[in-house]
Amino acid sequence: MDFITQAYQEARTTLDRFFEDPAQVALVRKSIETFVTSFKSGGHVFSCGNGGSMCDSLHFAEELTGRYRKDRKPLPATGISEAGHITCIANDFGFDHIFSRYVEAWGCSKDVLLAISTSGNSANIIKATEAAKAHGMKVIALLGKDGGKLKSMVDVPIIIPCQITDRIQEVHIKLIHIFIEGIERELFPENYR
Repeated sequence: MDFITQAYQEARTTLDRFFEDPAQVALVRKSIETFVTSFKSGGHVFSCGNGGSMCDSLHFAEELTGRYRKDRKPLPATGISEAGHITCIANDFGFDHIFSRYVEAWGCSKDVLLAISTSGNSANIIKATEAAKAHGMKVIALLGKDGGKLKSMVDVPIIIPCQITDRIQEVHIKLIHIFIEGIERELFPENYR
């Protein structure tokens, strides 16, 4: 088997293992319900991650403020990524605080944080989670491997049972698309008739 076929087989196996587990599917449903409850109450969704996970957090936010499949009202979502903020906080307080300071400034109890960390041990994601919980926010985490420290800190820990970062990220982006579709189906059912 060459590497192309092997990569495909690994991806398919990882996806199948995750979605064949009813407990995992229940956590995905719970995540969608949590996002929808926040939006219905006038809340805001924040998301954060490092590297590829930051890109995924931005993808999630832009699909909510923009559109997914059909036009609809924009939803209040922010991927924490503004360069001025990140460089200021990293310089003045340290890299571990780049997301938590943003959550402390803008978060409130109606809001939700989507925290993305393939290891579950990213220090700046842990601090963002602590800040969110201190503000009474719900926290949904997309994790991998064994879930790391974050699995016991968040309201909804979704753990991809895999040791390979890129395979974990592939399931994360699938889950992000499912989150968005689920949110739209609840808030804009006319788009799915």
